Amino acid sequence: MRLDDGARGYGAVWRTTGSVKQRDVVKKICFVGGGNMASAMLAGLRKKHPLLDCHIIEPFAPAREKLAALGVTVHEAANRAAIDGTDAVVLAVKPQVLKQVCGELLPCLDGELIVSIAAGTRISTLSRWLNGHQRIVRTMPNTPALIGQGITGLYAPSALAAADVATATDLMQSTGVVVPVDNEAMIDAVTAVSGSGPAYVFHWIESMLAAAHGVGFDATDARTLVLATLKGATALAEASDESPSLLRERVTSKGGTTAAALAVINERGVQQALIDAVRAARDRGAELGDTLDTA
Repeated sequence: MRLDDGARGYGAVWRTTGSVKQRDVVKKICFVGGGNMASAMLAGLRKKHPLLDCHIIEPFAPAREKLAALGVTVHEAANRAAIDGTDAVVLAVKPQVLKQVCGELLPCLDGELIVSIAAGTRISTLSRWLNGHQRIVRTMPNTPALIGQGITGLYAPSALAAADVATATDLMQSTGVVVPVDNEAMIDAVTAVSGSGPAYVFHWIESMLAAAHGVGFDATDARTLVLATLKGATALAEASDESPSLLRERVTSKGGTTAAALAVINERGVQQALIDAVRAARDRGAELGDTLDTA
């Protein structure tokens, strides 16, 4: 993908080393919302930056209690003390409540960098809800971030300072790999491929477990066989310079067992169904953006 001007100079480094250029250590972060993704990012950030001063704005008391036990500073509502001096404010709430959250946050802001992980919410919409705020980066992580193996798509407007792009990248790298995209519409595509992608994989696992049960394996052995097969095949694909098509062909002997299985898969149109599913997810992300843009 071509990098936009705001990200130029960082994209190649993201892809080859997994880290941004040397920069000042992140010192303070404020999360708005303390759910699973915020907790995953927090864990990764504290490993990279042990002296990190982390604040989380979370309205629900049970969640605040759990977060406080992790040694972070929790706040029931947005306030200047939570935000003052932060390297970034991370919007980690559902899109449906984001307009209200922005309204509550607005009086407390003083030009800080905003990093959004909300699906379907465009930068222009966030800027409008934040009274014209411009320092905004849009990202889309996925749930493997919970174990440090996530991947995040990141879009930064071309006018954004390189230092802000680096900060946002550093934040999202706390949970895995960062891939920059050159236009904001591609975030909907990232959402469709990798944001929603774990659900497709889990659906495949469910199907393979059912198939294993159907040919006689108990639950324990079925799980072992299926998950090891997925892990091994993925590792082989990562380690090999050969295409997935060629790797598939190497397993498929003419007239053999794999060929018989793939004949059924092709007859049922599984590949086209997945292609259509990804397009549907991308289109739904765009529709959500249109809806929120009029809110």
